[in-house]
Amino acid sequence: QVQLVESGGGLVQAGGSLRLSCAASGRTARNYAMGWFRQAPGKEREFVAAISRSAANTYYADSVKGRFTISRDNAKTTVDLQMNSLKPEDTGVYYCAATATTYYYARSQYDYWGQGTQVTVSS
Repeated sequence: QVQLVESGGGLVQAGGSLRLSCAASGRTARNYAMGWFRQAPGKEREFVAAISRSAANTYYADSVKGRFTISRDNAKTTVDLQMNSLKPEDTGVYYCAATATTYYYARSQYDYWGQGTQVTVSS
């Protein structure tokens, strides 16, 4: 069992930055690849970024490449998402998730989810 708790959301102007953090607890947390997803009002939850168990590989949605950076600290079992050059279309609830597979882009492959944190980018 893995518990995930996100933090760091808030309101920011377009062009600004935010850093989200996800704290993972549970003895097996280090054995999972981690991802961030987001959901805007009236839209489906979509993939944002993922990082492999060892942190050797990272993956990003095209819409955030070059602006967002995912990282993890396996000693602390935390996963961060640094978001720069934010745009109004980045607004949504951001979720941290854990997967035991290598299908990082697929929402259905994630076993555990956090409660989400709201990110609002004003124009």
